Amino acid sequence: MKRFRVSVQTEDFDVGEALKWLRQGLPEIGALACFVGTVRDINEGQAVRAMTLEHYPGMTERSLEEIIQQAASRFDIVSAMIIHRVGPLNPEDQIVLAAATSAHRQQAFLACEFLMDYLKTEAPFWKKEDTPAGAQWVAARDSDDSAKSRWNED
Repeated sequence: MKRFRVSVQTEDFDVGEALKWLRQGLPEIGALACFVGTVRDINEGQAVRAMTLEHYPGMTERSLEEIIQQAASRFDIVSAMIIHRVGPLNPEDQIVLAAATSAHRQQAFLACEFLMDYLKTEAPFWKKEDTPAGAQWVAARDSDDSAKSRWNED
């Protein structure tokens, strides 16, 4: 049985509870890989006092579900989850959790990396940082596109 979950939410998440959901009742799982992203207090040399994440409700969830389905078609995973927060956030707050399980570690690691690489480039989220110089939108990074490009099939 495969198990997948996507959540876009304003409230914080409990990593332990999320990982428990991924594994519970699935004894075939031998590995769980997880990434948790948090708000930094500095970005590109500039102080960040707070961040606001915006999204398109409905479209964002569908995009994340598609990313999980792509991971499931590429890797031998049993379960996967993406939780992404939106709204106002402060340094040290959790932003995102991406996790995948498999019978073996390599497939779980690869799937988790894939989830994050595609999330950073394909999911419709926009970040605005509050800095001492004022609010500014965060531009897409070439390094995120490069990370995603490694998954292109020839």
